[in-house]
Amino acid sequence: MGIDRRTLLKAAAVSLVASPALAQDWRASTMRFIPQANLSSLDPIWTTATVTNNHGYYVYDTLFGADMAFQPQPQMAEGHEVLDNGLRWRFKLRAGLKFHDGEAVRPVDCITSIMRWTQRDPFGQLVGRVIDSWQVVDDRTFDLKLKRPFPLLLDALGKPDTPAFIMPERHAKTEATRQVTEMIGSGPYRFVPGEYNSGSRVVYEKFDGYVPRQEPSSRGAGGKIAHFPRIEWHIMPDTSTAANAIMRGEMDWWERPPADLQPLLARSRDITREVTDPSGRLAIMRLNHLQAPFNNVKVRQAVRMAAMQEDYMRGSQGNDTSAWTICRSLWPQGTPYYSGEQEDLMPQSIDKAKAALQASGYAGEKVVIINPTDFPDIGPLGQVTADILQKIGMNVELAETDWGTVIQRRGNREATDKGGWSIFHTTGPASGWGTPATSLLVRGQAARGWFGWWDSPKAEALTEEWLYAPDTAGQQKAARELGRLALEEVATVPLGQFTLRTAYRKTLTGMPQGSAPYPWSLKRA
Repeated sequence: MGIDRRTLLKAAAVSLVASPALAQDWRASTMRFIPQANLSSLDPIWTTATVTNNHGYYVYDTLFGADMAFQPQPQMAEGHEVLDNGLRWRFKLRAGLKFHDGEAVRPVDCITSIMRWTQRDPFGQLVGRVIDSWQVVDDRTFDLKLKRPFPLLLDALGKPDTPAFIMPERHAKTEATRQVTEMIGSGPYRFVPGEYNSGSRVVYEKFDGYVPRQEPSSRGAGGKIAHFPRIEWHIMPDTSTAANAIMRGEMDWWERPPADLQPLLARSRDITREVTDPSGRLAIMRLNHLQAPFNNVKVRQAVRMAAMQEDYMRGSQGNDTSAWTICRSLWPQGTPYYSGEQEDLMPQSIDKAKAALQASGYAGEKVVIINPTDFPDIGPLGQVTADILQKIGMNVELAETDWGTVIQRRGNREATDKGGWSIFHTTGPASGWGTPATSLLVRGQAARGWFGWWDSPKAEALTEEWLYAPDTAGQQKAARELGRLALEEVATVPLGQFTLRTAYRKTLTGMPQGSAPYPWSLKRA
């Protein structure tokens, strides 16, 4: 942020009325897209980075997909049967499924892909605990035998964010802690490695061998019909450049225009601004529980006391309060287990946080905040945190780099003097963080969990209690206890909830709804 807009505003004022000076031959076959950030990591199982998940929907497909009502629908699967009182599930693949290299999709590809996913994803890990064995029945059919019934199996396989993407067996055999680097899936678009330039451009071409379902598309379910032969992602960390490009017709779609440029885009007769995911996103601060000082719960609680959400939301989303709201719960507003604010766990004041820090045993350890300079939704969050932590008396280093470096570094579990970190910030879909099974924020999985590695056997026990509760009342009780525990022990600090207005040229039609910028259904008007 922090960019002088005067030159941009003058240039854009001309763009509001001017037509493109040159014929754009690329328009007939290509859609140009400005993503939220650079695509530095390609494996959507290895990382939870949203931009990589979005890329995954181009290249890969899933056995099941969640529709707009969050109900799992068959996708690659033709159908399924539940046998032996829920202890055996039989899946049958649709006929004619192929990978981008021409090879048929086999049951063993699905089995191996799901097993890799169960090592990384929190919902997948719950599935992994109850898997007994697999059996290939024929070239399109396979069985999954469970140790105990798992009623939410289809919800897990088709979850709307970081689902069990299916890849060839040889890739799915890669250790889950290592990245797959060759992108071959069976999705509607093929990744073009020869035109991939991290930090500049990503190119996808329509996969002619893809056979879409016949149902209308709905979030990650239904017919994923690719109309554009080619889609180009153009990485533009400079928001002024991105704004000029879409207003001049050089780009078709800008995923996340920052708040300070929304009024400018709203004045253009050629651009539509739309909230495609009404449930919104939650901004969060994630602390490293393995290393000092945040291996001390009292230090974490002092930080939570100082985190005023209004400052974070105004810094990252601007002063338009219709676009954001306060949400001090780790269950986002609008999700099943949000039950209001936890009044006794709300932020208090800098003075009270300073006193709490002094009483916590904090010994002046350096706090390293890894923070992106090229991500307008996230960068300001880290800057606000650096400011408040200095005010309460912490020794702070704001380590600012590109987002790709943040993604890589947050996996380092060492101390800060060995390349580790203390705090990072990110955002995630409210719909994806709305249950104990799907939320990374409340799980206490320690070394097997998400970056930050909160260790809480009690949190895991509450997750199991929720998963196997006999009724809705039991689920509500377990989820509310879990949400409070995670907030009380500061597994994660919530920083506010907001909605995004994506921006696209009015020559683009068929904009899909959901928590990802899906490439299907889009056409040139």
